[in-house]
Amino acid sequence: MRMKFLNKSLLMATAAFALAACAGNAPRPATEGESLPTGDTATTTSSEDQQGQAIFVSNSLDSYRLATPEKTPQFDTAKDSGPASSVTGPQTAQESTRVVDPYTAFPDLADQVFAHANELIKAGQPDSATAYLQRFRIIKPLWATWEAKADSILNALGKERADRAKAFEPLVLEIQNMNRAQAAYSMVASTADSLIALAPGDSLTAWANAQKQTAYNNTLAKAKKEYAEIKSLADDKAQFAEAKKKASEFLLRYRDFDEVLHIQELIAHIEELAQATDAEAVKYWETNDPAQALAKADELIKAGKYADAKKLLVKLKASKLRKEANEKYKTLADTFCNEQRKATSQLFAKAQKQKDDAKKKDLLKQAIAPLDKCLSEYPDNSQKNKVVENRQFLEKELAK
Repeated sequence: MRMKFLNKSLLMATAAFALAACAGNAPRPATEGESLPTGDTATTTSSEDQQGQAIFVSNSLDSYRLATPEKTPQFDTAKDSGPASSVTGPQTAQESTRVVDPYTAFPDLADQVFAHANELIKAGQPDSATAYLQRFRIIKPLWATWEAKADSILNALGKERADRAKAFEPLVLEIQNMNRAQAAYSMVASTADSLIALAPGDSLTAWANAQKQTAYNNTLAKAKKEYAEIKSLADDKAQFAEAKKKASEFLLRYRDFDEVLHIQELIAHIEELAQATDAEAVKYWETNDPAQALAKADELIKAGKYADAKKLLVKLKASKLRKEANEKYKTLADTFCNEQRKATSQLFAKAQKQKDDAKKKDLLKQAIAPLDKCLSEYPDNSQKNKVVENRQFLEKELAK
C-alpha cells in the first residue's frame, strides 16, 4: 500500500517536470484549475492520473506566480517607464478621461512588459517569464480587432464629415469669396461666427477662425494706409478740418481696430495741431503764394539769416506746403546746429592750448554756450544726441 503511494507520487512529480519543461511551447499560460494543453504526441493517462496532473500543475503555476487572469499586472501608461503595478481600486474620473497618445502609450506599455519579463528572469523565474511573454504574444489577434474597430469608426466619421460638409458648403463658399474680395473684417467675422455656431467640427471651426484672422489682417492693412493719408492731411498739408472729418468717419468704419491704430489719439493730435496753428497765418496763405515763400526761406538759410528763415517757415506750416515747410525746417535746424558745434570745437581747441587754468575754464564755458543755443532754438533737431554728448564732455573737462 505504501509502495503504491510512493509510485503514484513519483509519477506525479515526473509529469510536473515534463510539463514545466514544455511551458515555453504553450500557446498561453494555464489559469487556475486548468491544465496546460498537450501536443499531438502526448501519451494518454488514466482519469485519476489526469486529475492528479491538473491539480499539481495548478499548484505549480501558483508557486511560480505566473500571470493568471486574476493576477495580470496592470500598467499606468501615464508613467514613462518602470515595472508593472497592480490597480487596487477603480479609476478616477480624471484617469478614465485622460487622453492617450497611441504613438507613445503602446510602445511604453510594451517596454514595461519586457522590463517585467527581465525582472522575472533575473529573479530566477524563467517559467514565469515565459508564460508572461506568451500572454503578450497572443495580443496579436486583438490588435487586428482594434484596427478593424478603428477603421469602422474612421469610415463612419468620414461619411459624417462628408454629409456635414455639404450642409456647411454655402457658408464656406461665402466666407472664401468675401476674403478673395477683401471684404471688411466685420462682415467676414459675422459669417464665420455663424458657421462656428452650427458646431461644424473642430477642423472646420479652426478653418473659420483662420479665415477671420485673414480678414482681420487684410482690413488692418487697408486701415493703416487710410490712417496714414488722414494724418498726412494734418501733418503735411495743414488741412485740419478735412483731416478731422475723415478721422471721425474712419473711427466709425474701423472701430474694431481702435486699440491697434489709436484712432482717438489721431483725432486728438489733429485738434492739437489745429489749435497750435495761427488762424491769421492760414488766412494769409489764401492770398499769397507759399511756393515763393518756401524758396525765399531757402535763400535766407544759405545767407545765414536763420532767425528770419525760421519765422517764415513757421508761418509756412499753416499753408498747403506744410510738409515741405517741415522738411525745410529740419534743414534749417541742422545747418544752425552745425555752425554752433563748429564754434564749440574752435573754442575747445583754444582752451586746450591755454596754460592758465582760469582762462582755460572761461574758454570751456564759452564753448558750452553754442551747444546750449542749439538745444534752445531747435530742441528736437536730428543732432540732439551728439550735441548733448559734446556738452557732457565739456562739463567733465570743466570739472577737472
